[in-house]
Amino acid sequence: MEKQPESKNALRPGRQYNFQPTLELEKAAACRGFKKIAGVDEAGRGPLAGPVVAAAVILGDRWNDNHPLNDSKRLSAKNREQLFDVICSEALATKIVSISAEEIDRLNILQATLFCMLRCLTEIELAPDYVLVDGNFYPETKIQGEAVVKGDGRSKSIAAASILAKVTRDRVMVKNAKRYPEWGFEHHKGYPTKKHREAIEKYGLSPLHRRSFQLKPLVKQDYRHSTAQLYLL
Repeated sequence: MEKQPESKNALRPGRQYNFQPTLELEKAAACRGFKKIAGVDEAGRGPLAGPVVAAAVILGDRWNDNHPLNDSKRLSAKNREQLFDVICSEALATKIVSISAEEIDRLNILQATLFCMLRCLTEIELAPDYVLVDGNFYPETKIQGEAVVKGDGRSKSIAAASILAKVTRDRVMVKNAKRYPEWGFEHHKGYPTKKHREAIEKYGLSPLHRRSFQLKPLVKQDYRHSTAQLYLL
């Protein structure tokens, strides 16, 4: 699973980009003879707790282009939920896969994410023949495709996958907040906010926390004996 070489879709470092996703990348692949074009994205690489979730979406040539797909981070929670239902009911094929914190600790977050994406591609009901993957890395698969930097803001297929992954992961964290109320997962979804880090300092680590992630201290003091410290393996 190696970093993809730069392509015509690579972005120049240091530049600011403000994309609106389109179907241009999908159409370009279709012009080359590909028919089942999947967008793939993930949610949850950065949090201190919870799973990483990946999704694959094949919108299909009958997709209604009027649906306002966008990078999930640029949509409200309400809009994400609405679009989640639309994508699941109208896309040609979808697949969502979750990898637990324990597996993340065993594999490391990059490899866990790529494995999650690979499972999406192998388990989706309609096998894709071309794949658009958000980011710099491409799963180890024989399926042709490309890694697209800022892809969730450029490709509607990737944007759809980002919505499925984000909504699914948020639901998991809200549900688990009832089991572990001390950490307030329903608010920060496991990301390293100040309140989340304060909860870790007070209560230690929950079963959802990733032991291989490093927690930056809130203040300068001796954390050698703190039950809340996370070590980077």
